[in-house]
Amino acid sequence: MQTAHSSYIALATPAASDVFAERYGITLPRAIRAEAAELSWPEFLDRYCPATGPIRLGSWAAGACGSGIWRYEATLEFDERPTTFVVSATGPMAALTAMLHEAGAGLEILEFHQFRAGAGMATVVRCERDGRRHWGAAIAADGTESALRAVIAAANILG
Repeated sequence: MQTAHSSYIALATPAASDVFAERYGITLPRAIRAEAAELSWPEFLDRYCPATGPIRLGSWAAGACGSGIWRYEATLEFDERPTTFVVSATGPMAALTAMLHEAGAGLEILEFHQFRAGAGMATVVRCERDGRRHWGAAIAADGTESALRAVIAAANILG
């Protein structure tokens, strides 16, 4: 039973909001949820899903080479200068981080979370570069695109 006092407390100090859960019904991982508490949806997007930055994802293609190895070819723009990369890797995240490393924008993925968000997929990644850590996030039509865009977001934030 809720008393008048507990109602007052609840109104005076509302629980931290999770704008992602409000929008998609999925709770973010605890660390980013705490960090993003009380952000509005536009503030969340600005902080974790930057639409601008020096690194942009252009084309992306993958083909199986056999034995669990894939050949990835991508065009990434660095300060509006396109660079094409060809990498053999076991998956798209390994390929993208190798490409970023080769370009001098390397980072390490510390946490990776992916889940359905509406009609698409959401990815949140916690990355580290030069001792600094930050979350990046993206929502896209499929899991691979979402993951790639989340890592690019983190790379731009950590830039």
